[in-house]
Amino acid sequence: MSRRFLLALLGGGLVTAPLAAQGVMVAPHAVFMNSRTNSGVVTLYNPNTEVAEVTIATFFGYPETDSLGQLRLHGMPTSDSAGRMVLPPAAADSGQPSAARWIQAFPRRLTVAPRERQTIRLLAAPPPGLPDGEYWMRLVIAVKGGVVPVTGVADTGIKIGLTLEVRTIIGVNYRKGPVQTGVAVRRLRATVVGDSLEVWPRLERQGNAAFIGTVRGVLVDSAGREHARLAYPIGVYYTMEPRLVAPVGVLSPGRYWLKVTVDTDREDLEPSVVLPAPVVRDSVLVRIP
Repeated sequence: MSRRFLLALLGGGLVTAPLAAQGVMVAPHAVFMNSRTNSGVVTLYNPNTEVAEVTIATFFGYPETDSLGQLRLHGMPTSDSAGRMVLPPAAADSGQPSAARWIQAFPRRLTVAPRERQTIRLLAAPPPGLPDGEYWMRLVIAVKGGVVPVTGVADTGIKIGLTLEVRTIIGVNYRKGPVQTGVAVRRLRATVVGDSLEVWPRLERQGNAAFIGTVRGVLVDSAGREHARLAYPIGVYYTMEPRLVAPVGVLSPGRYWLKVTVDTDREDLEPSVVLPAPVVRDSVLVRIP
């Protein structure tokens, strides 16, 4: 019996820790390559007591939001009836700034012994005449670990276990020539639902590269007193409208202002890989009847 778990690391967006006692640790969680070196490195570390079998795959994808404001990965691989990973067809990235066809990972299959580190090397061979700009792909690191016994099964003398596979997906951004980015905030909305503040900013990327940064917000009353604060790391590749939530408790009736800033400060990334961009500010009135 087997079961597969999928953990998505949206480069410049969501970050998820490896599954305890089954996955391997992956660093960094986002790779930035350029045309000067045409190379990148990902390090795998197996903290467990059993050998981990690792398979590497690549596909074109980027973070986006659905109609509910939830983050998802465009181009996310699926699984067939046997649980095997099915990558989107190569034709799906036609006309997109995809690097999936010309960035290769070596090796594509390997084993990582307990307490051992292994290196995955990324090599780019861009086509001649590639226009300046930023190109994207996703690296899938699928790890098969040990067998977890299933408890609660009647004593039949047969042992049942689950073979776990953890798939970690990280972003790979390739930059050629001059690249610049920015973000515009449109149609900012905010409302209080129950004891939570819901914020809906429409974020539109500017320039020829993804905007990697953080959305921050603070809710203040007419006297300037703070009632809520939020900070969400974000990666805007095209246009997205995320639903951001912060607890506010019980608010007295009145007028409040939500003040939003979007900047490129990211504690989880090296400053050298984050493209500079002007800080964007916006605000919206929130009424509590």
